[in-house]
Amino acid sequence: MLEHSAAALDSISAAIAPELTQLNQRIMLSLSSSNDMMNGIIQEYLRRKGKQIRPITVILASRLFRPQTDFRVISTAAAVEMLHNASLIHDDVVDESKMRRNEPTVNGIWDNHIAVLVGDFFTSTSLQLANETGDIRIIGSLASLGRMLAMGELDQIYNARFRRLSEEAYMQTIERKTASLFVACAEMGAYAAGCDASDSRLAALVEFARLLGLCFQITDDIFDYSANSDSEIGKPTGNDLREGKVTLPLLSVLLRDDLEGVGEMRALVSRGDLTADEITRLIDFAVTNGGIDYARATNERLAARAKEVLTGAFADSPAREMLLSLLTHILSRRK
Repeated sequence: MLEHSAAALDSISAAIAPELTQLNQRIMLSLSSSNDMMNGIIQEYLRRKGKQIRPITVILASRLFRPQTDFRVISTAAAVEMLHNASLIHDDVVDESKMRRNEPTVNGIWDNHIAVLVGDFFTSTSLQLANETGDIRIIGSLASLGRMLAMGELDQIYNARFRRLSEEAYMQTIERKTASLFVACAEMGAYAAGCDASDSRLAALVEFARLLGLCFQITDDIFDYSANSDSEIGKPTGNDLREGKVTLPLLSVLLRDDLEGVGEMRALVSRGDLTADEITRLIDFAVTNGGIDYARATNERLAARAKEVLTGAFADSPAREMLLSLLTHILSRRK
């Protein structure tokens, strides 16, 4: 884990550049249609495709078992990326979000009706890509992932609506809504490389991916309490609280009975419909009482376990080192 965050991801992308080129060509081909409006929407959406961390995870997982990357790995990576993007489009509709990462969302440019249909189109394309692999295990993993992502979003809504404040509930939610995607990437990548389900290394890879996904979401949640989040990641400070979501930096201090004023802060969260001043007070309470430090310490603990699991199961190789470098990126990323 040698590089800083941005350099780490750049190094990984450069090392698998041919595979990423094939990936994006496959995605473009799979999304082509006879509808000019759909093609225009898709072209604009893919213009800002992001860092593609999920398909990168698929490719690196496959390389742990077989250094060569064939069409099954590319189709699998594309399938995961399509389902991930479909979930983001649908999430923006549910959350009524008009912007994501400083770019207008599909529903922000068009409307909810079109956005839902585009999301459905991406979902169907994802299933077609998985079917191309001819591996029922990959299709099954993708189908299970779709269910898990939906359950994670429902968990989050339930926790917010009924003010369910517990670290156990929080961890269960992020395991479903975020970590499940990384688990599926690792599992499907291994299957695409021909890994047998009885291979003991598969369980270790899946556990690494689960911990990686938890770290990803906790890092994302820390952004909401960071002073520079507007400029660094385009996510307004306190956005989660505006939506009723209490994440680890605040949750960890709300659960401490020894803190002065904690009762008042719990009452604010329980009431909901927070004003801008109340959101600021909650953020200050979390930061002052070590909520960000607690979340970062949790990430470090999870990351240490992830490194231990991966290095214990797999011999040193470029793929293993790139997965560890990806963990570095996730822990220290700024956007």
